[in-house]
Amino acid sequence: MKQILTELFEQKSLSREEAAGVLTKIGQGLYNESQIAAFISVFLMRNITLEELIGFREALLAMALPSDLSEYKPIDIVGTGGDGKNTFNISTLSCFVLAGAGYKVAKHGNYGSTSISGASNVLEFYGAKFTTDMGVIRKSIETSGFAFLHAPLFNPAMKNVAPIRKALGVRTFFNVLGPLISPARPTYQLLGVYNLKMMRLYNYINQKLDGQYALVHSLDGYDEVSLTAQTKIITKYGEELYTPEQMGFKSLQQKNLFAGNSIQEAADIFKAVLSNKATQAQTDVVIANSALAIRVICPTKDIETCKQEAIKSLESGKAASAFAMFLSCYKM
Repeated sequence: MKQILTELFEQKSLSREEAAGVLTKIGQGLYNESQIAAFISVFLMRNITLEELIGFREALLAMALPSDLSEYKPIDIVGTGGDGKNTFNISTLSCFVLAGAGYKVAKHGNYGSTSISGASNVLEFYGAKFTTDMGVIRKSIETSGFAFLHAPLFNPAMKNVAPIRKALGVRTFFNVLGPLISPARPTYQLLGVYNLKMMRLYNYINQKLDGQYALVHSLDGYDEVSLTAQTKIITKYGEELYTPEQMGFKSLQQKNLFAGNSIQEAADIFKAVLSNKATQAQTDVVIANSALAIRVICPTKDIETCKQEAIKSLESGKAASAFAMFLSCYKM
């Protein structure tokens, strides 16, 4: 590590192989906390390179528990977090809307770090028991259309970094890695990012990885389609910019997306959306993100067609049924 740190302090960057090697050793517990903190701090003072990021990703995926669900060709709907907006669980709700519409979803999620309720928080609130049992996980995706991989269980190498990240208390390159290290190996991904600079970086990565993806950023800072401002969308086919009205929705205010001040409040919103008892604004933002996710899987469909599929999933109760079936699997 001393040699690596010396090179980094001299403004040199790591090759993909060097980056993978360092992170592998961190995951194996071969460095102490001071060394890891110094390593992380380098990337607080300069931008991470594309080769470094891909190397880090490869190392973490290699150390993750085997859990490939690629035969189902699932989609993951995920945000980077870090936008500081404390929205309700829009991405997770969109996952169940897609499951109710007949698509397969494999979500790699965690507890919230910049919001009251992350995916793991709300699912655990409703009784989900997180597991690494692939029998349970496969049964869930086959019956409900939705599987959940709780990140700390599937990425055990991260446990050596978690207390250091918490002590530093700032966003690190591990936040960037989160959406890239799902051991489910999803075929499709809808990824929300918190700023345009990060959006470009993820686009470069996804072009290298040759996946099917859409990157989303609302220009007022949300890492999802917020309907509070224009939304920039980047796919392998190019870039688009949509107003809420162009997507067939009314513009919303930021207060419409607030998760509340407790997990109970966020969970109540979650249940209300699935039960068709939420506010129109809450329902609309879930429909908007769901529609865009459907279009990632079916790029020839227009937004309106995808939107109608999402509305049907919610209004018919199929999204709620998918959630209930998921819980029955994860309570076993």
